[in-house]
Amino acid sequence: MIFHTFKNEPIEEYPMRMNNPFDYEPHPLCIKACRELQAYLAKREDWQEEISRGKMFGVLIVERNEPGQDTPQLGYLAAYSGQIGGRSDWEDFVPAVFDYLQPNGIFKIKEAIISNMNLTIKEMEVCEKKVQQLIQPLEGLRKSEIDKLQKNLKEAKAKRDAIRQRSNLTSEEEAELIRESQYMKAEFRRKKRKIEEKTETELIYEKMQEEIRKVKLSRKQRSDNLQRWLFSQFNMLNDKGECKNLIDIFKDTAAKTPPAGSGECCEPKLLQYAYSLGYKPLQMAMFWWGESPKEEIRHHLHFYPACNGKCKPILQWMLPASTFEPAAVDLSIYNKVETLYEDREIAVIHKPEGLLSVPGKDAAQPSVYALMRSKYPEATGPLIVHRLDMATSGLMIIAKTEFAYHRLQKEFLNHRVQKKYIAIISEKEISGKVIPEKGIISLPLMPDYLDRPRQIVDHEQGKEAITEYEVLEPVDDSHLRIALYPKTGRTHQLRVHCAHQEGLNAPILGDPLYGNEKAARLHLHAEEITFEHPLTGKKMTITRKADF
Repeated sequence: MIFHTFKNEPIEEYPMRMNNPFDYEPHPLCIKACRELQAYLAKREDWQEEISRGKMFGVLIVERNEPGQDTPQLGYLAAYSGQIGGRSDWEDFVPAVFDYLQPNGIFKIKEAIISNMNLTIKEMEVCEKKVQQLIQPLEGLRKSEIDKLQKNLKEAKAKRDAIRQRSNLTSEEEAELIRESQYMKAEFRRKKRKIEEKTETELIYEKMQEEIRKVKLSRKQRSDNLQRWLFSQFNMLNDKGECKNLIDIFKDTAAKTPPAGSGECCEPKLLQYAYSLGYKPLQMAMFWWGESPKEEIRHHLHFYPACNGKCKPILQWMLPASTFEPAAVDLSIYNKVETLYEDREIAVIHKPEGLLSVPGKDAAQPSVYALMRSKYPEATGPLIVHRLDMATSGLMIIAKTEFAYHRLQKEFLNHRVQKKYIAIISEKEISGKVIPEKGIISLPLMPDYLDRPRQIVDHEQGKEAITEYEVLEPVDDSHLRIALYPKTGRTHQLRVHCAHQEGLNAPILGDPLYGNEKAARLHLHAEEITFEHPLTGKKMTITRKADF
């Protein structure tokens, strides 16, 4: 049964409209549905090995009209991302938008061809490596022989130079030396060409490389064509009953083409099934089951928003535009900005949470830059020297002059600016072990290109990110107040270092991106900053305590 009814319990809070899947707090009915789904998953012993490695699940609260009934029936649909056990058609879950896993389907047939090409390439590369091992010594021998020829040239030249220095040569003797030089150079070129001539084995090796290149190119073309064909089969419905495939949905995005796996996440599958049967979507929520991935921050049973890279263009097509309407611009937030220090060159302000540092896509949205530009119209500097996340409160230095800006920029680049942050973290222990009183977190970060602005930990391609921390005091039984001292300035560094399993494994309270415990705000505050005044060189320390 795909449509699940709620157990015979009164529904206290009825959802009135669809939530924004990228920014939501789970509705009580979604939480109830997820708890039922989680109980079901715990009993699926045949799935445990696979889903314990990590899988996203989702629910969609829907209404359906049953024949002969005056009022719509309330229930929910369940879905999982991708496949489980290589299947997209498990009972009790909505099916895939397009099931390309049928054994005799076009995708499987063409996929098998590509798989055979992979095997062929592997076999060819094994042979290539064997031949390569045969010709590797030739390079060394060639170099050695050419080096000898070059040495002979230098020695002959040195002898000619010595002859010229010892005596006054006649024109005929000088001509003879020149002829000797020209002959030896010509002979060197001839012998060098001979030495560098390809052996039969090397010619075979080059031919093998070209054949491998051709097969790989053919494989890529086949793979690209198959992927494009696959995306053309994902015909996504919207709330108006209109249909558009993934290629058309993504063609106007920055990526131009759908990322791999598009259309296979929970959210599109849930909405597609609901629309296809005429159900009315009301609320949705997604949770993670199993181990956290090494790169991303995902915690067992925690709720998460839809991803931006694969899902945002699809859901913006499928859901009504009203779902994504931004909140009205509230300029009263400017009244919360405090100026803590000011002179002709700089100002140090306190930025409240919820205020952008610099303008975003919506130019009308309030920002520190817009306020400072209005407050200091005579300022010659760029004003913004460094940034704080919108959700983070705390101290910012404002550069009023070009001179101050460049001097401060240099201080930041040379890591001479010292910053202290205060945070409240949501867990007190890591895997049963108490968090050490002090420590250093070193986890390299890079953007999650499929889900900006999220950052991921990547030990190969990530940029160095170092944070020192100090436990200050317990707030209650499940929260700690800590001090954070960033030694680098990567995007979301403190938030990731706190939340990631290789860091503190303790998300900051109220973090909507990397945590799961809702709060009125993100409990992260830039409390103290120490720097040299750009004009006087005097060391300054400005402090503003957190409001939490």
